[in-house]
Amino acid sequence: MRTILALLLLATPAAAAEMQPIGRFAIDRTEVTVGEFRRFAQATGTITKAERDGGGQVFEAGWTKKPGWTWRTPFGTAAADDEPAVHITFAEAQAFCRWAGKRLPTDAEWLEAAHVERRAAPPAPFVTGRTYPYPTGETPAGANCLGECGTAPALDHRAVLSRGIGHARAGSTAAGVNGLFEMGANAWEWTEGGAGAEKPTRGGSWWYGAAQMHRDHAASKPPDTAVVYIGFRCAMDLR
Repeated sequence: MRTILALLLLATPAAAAEMQPIGRFAIDRTEVTVGEFRRFAQATGTITKAERDGGGQVFEAGWTKKPGWTWRTPFGTAAADDEPAVHITFAEAQAFCRWAGKRLPTDAEWLEAAHVERRAAPPAPFVTGRTYPYPTGETPAGANCLGECGTAPALDHRAVLSRGIGHARAGSTAAGVNGLFEMGANAWEWTEGGAGAEKPTRGGSWWYGAAQMHRDHAASKPPDTAVVYIGFRCAMDLR
């Protein structure tokens, strides 16, 4: 296990985000952050779709463009480096993961990591091999969702939102299944998969209640979607 963890940290200079082994693959313990995405953008010269369009979107009375809302300024003001990177399209998420020496998780991998406890000796109340309905465990408590998850350390952006409070800093809510953070709520996460023109998003977000966090809930979006509550995390194969 020490060798595996060392390889995860030393794979590339960009792959410094801490990862959790889940059987034959590993996944980032947190959503990709603004600070990580900034390093990628600076290294590659990437200008995201939301930046080119003058801003990403939020759902109000239909999809509404928000001038100046991008991964740098997700709610119109500068984000801290430890906030999740949002307003990111599927292709932009893919490009970041490739740059970091990783890849997007498949939909099946994401579901396994979020809902099936794979650690050999997890802390209570988690049990090795058990499948949980929520990424937080038997209940949605502790996630940053709308109204049903209890108190979470969300950053308060109600002044510019018609619904919800906003996301929390990456890694600031309670650790869930497999010791992962914010797999439920906070921000939807892109995954590889989907049979049609859309790509899966998993986990729900701060805009929704607990139902979207449940393992049986499936959602998808057009891959060029750049909105305030979709982010991502990366995975990599273990050999």
